[in-house]
Amino acid sequence: MEKSTNVVWHSHTVTREFREKIKNQLGVCIWFTGLSASGKSTIASELEYELSKLGIHTYLLDGDNVRHGLNKDLGFSDADRHENIRRLAEVTKLFVDAGIVVLTAFISPFKEERDFARSLLDEGRFLEVFVEASIETCEERDPKGLYKKARAGEIRQFTGIDSPYEKPESPEIVVKNNAGSNIPGHVLQILNYLSDNKIIHKV
Repeated sequence: MEKSTNVVWHSHTVTREFREKIKNQLGVCIWFTGLSASGKSTIASELEYELSKLGIHTYLLDGDNVRHGLNKDLGFSDADRHENIRRLAEVTKLFVDAGIVVLTAFISPFKEERDFARSLLDEGRFLEVFVEASIETCEERDPKGLYKKARAGEIRQFTGIDSPYEKPESPEIVVKNNAGSNIPGHVLQILNYLSDNKIIHKV
């Protein structure tokens, strides 16, 4: 596809700071990463609910849900996964610019892609949350039966089986979500971080 070179950035009167002032909040990205079945979507969903109860404007971008629309043309090759995260990072940037607290729940297995998403935002606007769960725990949960299919060779390039997952080196938050996990406790851990770092009002 031929790319246009006649594109000029158009600055608008309403800025992110103006939108944040209207909403009385900061626009930030809370980027959940971890293996499939680690608990990313569950924790992100509960966190969004608690933030909404505090009157905070939020939006949750879930990896599977986005593949039903925006990224329905992408598969799971390394190239498609890269494009999947590139698009989602750009969408996340727009939400942050709108003054929204946007939560993302994607496996996002490669450090380079997560670093790219971080690079799009100003310092302090990207919070990486590593939902840490062992491959054994994730396989035991396996709510969608994907690990079973991957082990049987029915799914190729499955993260943790025949495709690598690169653990975050210095995430802002690490949530340990192995067997016997405490979802409310994990949500409170994240809320306390957001409060302590003045991203949200004291909870």
